[in-house]
Amino acid sequence: MRTYKMTISYDGTRYQGWQRQAMTDNTIQHILEWTIGRMVGYRVQVDGSGRTDSGVHARGQVASVKLSKLYDVEDLKDALNRSLPEDIRIIRVELVRNGFHARKSAKGKKYEYYIDCREKPDVFSRKYCYHYPVKLDIEAMRDAADYLVGTKDFTSFTDNRETRDTIRRIYSIKVVRAGDKVRITYYGSGFMYHMARILTGTLIEVGAGKREASNLPLVLEAKDRSMAGFLAPARGLFLRKYILRQMEDET
Repeated sequence: MRTYKMTISYDGTRYQGWQRQAMTDNTIQHILEWTIGRMVGYRVQVDGSGRTDSGVHARGQVASVKLSKLYDVEDLKDALNRSLPEDIRIIRVELVRNGFHARKSAKGKKYEYYIDCREKPDVFSRKYCYHYPVKLDIEAMRDAADYLVGTKDFTSFTDNRETRDTIRRIYSIKVVRAGDKVRITYYGSGFMYHMARILTGTLIEVGAGKREASNLPLVLEAKDRSMAGFLAPARGLFLRKYILRQMEDET
């Protein structure tokens, strides 16, 4: 068997997230497995480097798949893109050494969240950013973000009460204004269910003057979801990039 690494971009608007589900075939993982399986003539398993929720987009999702034959990577990429829906694209295919696993080889993840602060939403980007018609205080949001950087217990920032290990490390959070839009970039070791969106809702509340940046240590210490901010809508969130541990490609 040969292991192939795929870098994938998708518009998550009409899909029920990345992970295959028993009750629906409308997931990114299922569509990839079905498309590849039909092409090679047998069932395959596509392992993603992480999950994205329903409605969340990806610019650089990474996945791995094992195939029995040696394929030209450009031919394989082109064949898949001809068969996949237009809102799912294979950006790159690489042949990697056996043992590579997209999730287990991930060192960190970068997410981006886009906020449109103009009075009326932008018609063309409305599906890819959250319309919040308030001028946000960027400096206050940056001050709040500083409290979130580091290795901490993020129990207050997940909607999954069954998660046992709630310790995560956030390497950096950047808040940038570009005209009427605000972009928040998160780089961390991993993110729990809804974590990036709850972090975003909390930072938006700080930027809107609804809570103080100095309140963040209390939110972390409380380990109580109700103490954190609202769940920002999925449409503004993009999986920007997975940072993988260095591995040598097969030659």
